[in-house]
Amino acid sequence: MATVVDLITYPVKGCAGTPVDSTHLTPAGLAHDRAFMVVSVDGAYRTQRRDPRLALVRPSVSADGSRLTLATAEAEGGDGVAGVVHVDVTTSAPRRDVDLFGVTYRGIDQGEEAASWLSDFLGAPSRLVRVPPEHDRRTDGLTPGTSGYADSSAVHLLSRASLARLHTRMAERGAPPLPMDRFRPNIVVDSHPEGRGGEDWAAEPHAEDRIRRMTIGAAELGYAKLAVRCAVTLVDQEAGARGGPEPLRTLAGYRRFSAGGVVFGAKFSVVRPGKLSVGDEVTVEEWGDAER
Repeated sequence: MATVVDLITYPVKGCAGTPVDSTHLTPAGLAHDRAFMVVSVDGAYRTQRRDPRLALVRPSVSADGSRLTLATAEAEGGDGVAGVVHVDVTTSAPRRDVDLFGVTYRGIDQGEEAASWLSDFLGAPSRLVRVPPEHDRRTDGLTPGTSGYADSSAVHLLSRASLARLHTRMAERGAPPLPMDRFRPNIVVDSHPEGRGGEDWAAEPHAEDRIRRMTIGAAELGYAKLAVRCAVTLVDQEAGARGGPEPLRTLAGYRRFSAGGVVFGAKFSVVRPGKLSVGDEVTVEEWGDAER
């Protein structure tokens, strides 16, 4: 039986993830996922590809989304210090144009205090924006959907079996294993530790590539596309700096995609929202052939 072993939301695009035990899956993904984005003063999105120190920013959002806290890794949990800033989230401030992969969307600027804090921490003039309530982005793939400021589809799912296969390949090259956070998944699945009942598809590396419809708790997800990996996987998420050539070097040896790049994990759109919890069974309703 396949179960959810980790749920991670990324409130601010490019910043550290926030693990949760349970959350609501909205049409745009896990609650608050990529609802905020750091941009340059001219509105261009910031990413770990160019600003790896984003990985050191630890966001947390109140349940109702009205308050965002940003902390550095060193100051997390503190208060009233330079390493922490609290943002009273506004959805009524003027909208501005923001650029995400060359596409123009709208964002709500979150004010001077957040902008100053991020600019100082990143060493580059920056602003913080929020997805407006009227955001109407359509994402592509086999199952179209919507998302906030995610790269593409709403949900990224990865199995521990796929990571274990990568580690085996890396070991053959003399490379040490890497943590799951290099790939920034929203949902991590694994075989139930007691092996109880059901189809044990999660024990097969890259089985997620073949899922076309699945249910988790009350929610349903539809396959959109394979996850094409980029230079963000080279960033040490604890150090906020680029490491060596792994995992892209090893993935290039066995996970090349015919359309270009290397793939690892799969992206899904939300067909039916609902509550998700760690420990939920993942039931595959429809299988297909993996894209090549």
